[in-house]
Amino acid sequence: MQPKSNSLFQLAVIVSALGFFVDVYDLLLFGIIRKPSLTDLGFSPGEILTQGEFLISIQMTGLVAGGILWGILGDKKGRLSVLFGSILLYSIANILNGMVYNITQYAVLRFIAGVGLAGELGAGITLVSELLPKEKRGIASAMIASFGILGAVTAFFMKEFFDWRMCYYIGGGLGILLLLLRVSVHESGLYKQLKTTEVQRGNFLMFFNNKERFFRYMRCILIGLPAWYIIGVLVTFSDEFGKEFGIANIDPGKAIMFQYMAIAFGDLTVGLLSQRLKSRKKALFIFYGVTIFFCILYFIQSGGSTNTFYLICAGLGYGTGFTVVYITMSAEQFGTNLRATAAITIPNMVRGTLPLILLLFKFMRSLFASYITGGWVTGLILMIIALIAAYYTEETFGKDLNFVEV
Repeated sequence: MQPKSNSLFQLAVIVSALGFFVDVYDLLLFGIIRKPSLTDLGFSPGEILTQGEFLISIQMTGLVAGGILWGILGDKKGRLSVLFGSILLYSIANILNGMVYNITQYAVLRFIAGVGLAGELGAGITLVSELLPKEKRGIASAMIASFGILGAVTAFFMKEFFDWRMCYYIGGGLGILLLLLRVSVHESGLYKQLKTTEVQRGNFLMFFNNKERFFRYMRCILIGLPAWYIIGVLVTFSDEFGKEFGIANIDPGKAIMFQYMAIAFGDLTVGLLSQRLKSRKKALFIFYGVTIFFCILYFIQSGGSTNTFYLICAGLGYGTGFTVVYITMSAEQFGTNLRATAAITIPNMVRGTLPLILLLFKFMRSLFASYITGGWVTGLILMIIALIAAYYTEETFGKDLNFVEV
């Protein structure tokens, strides 16, 4: 590549990494400040659990809606239009979120923020994947994801030093600052070529009008399910699990921080591992194994210590580093005219399954009359589904991305 191309690539990676940093900060902020924010709004300890599940489900529903919206726009209007629009929307929503005084306002703004947050990661990885030589795509995606994940760590420390309302203001302000950096990033060359053709771009219904393409799309969603089981159940509600295990004073915000610090290392490791093995699937299965190992440790820690609990959350986070592989695989599975739609909608469809995962968890804990048994049975079901889907998913390492879907 020429020096100019190298500088454009480096800028795209840096800005995408910073964008994902802000995205994760805002996405995980609610989980970190759930208890203090709902307490301040006047809810009882019992209501904090139910209202917390309600609000996180609303946010994830916004992510699904936003994933479809930004995915279609990413292929119809360009990858950069998504990056600008999504950042602006979630930045404004988070600033307003710092001004809420009742649960209705909170829910509406978490939905809007969810819509905005949906576009960042998929558009960034799509853009970088199309700007890079095929041998370097995995490393760049891992760099973006590993740096971006540190946004959760930053959110935790902001919570330690600032009021929950100020935490939302800071997230919105970071997004506005990020818009200034986006101005210098260039559009993908493959997308520019695509615009000169007559092929359909960003037609979401194309995922459903062809049997092979539909199952390809569904497999990409299913392989990501364990990630949001770990994040949205085991770690977000770690204080509830701690009580059941007989471990007192578990702080969900701290559990999220430990998890996401480790995810950063997991993302980087899995990216490098996939390059070394020259296989996305092999790296994915290895990290599934790591995830299963720490899930087992999580559920056998009855009567343990808080420090051990947080270390296990970190182990779960390291295993959950496989997210960068399934998102990269999603971008590589589909042609240029559907690539942004796929790469943006798939991770948000996975995030959007959280309300269903929570419903499954509620049903299982009711069925077995046990919070702990309900938790591990839910995880077992989701892990089996993901393993089967991953087995039948196409290997995409080194795949030429210069093709279209017809």
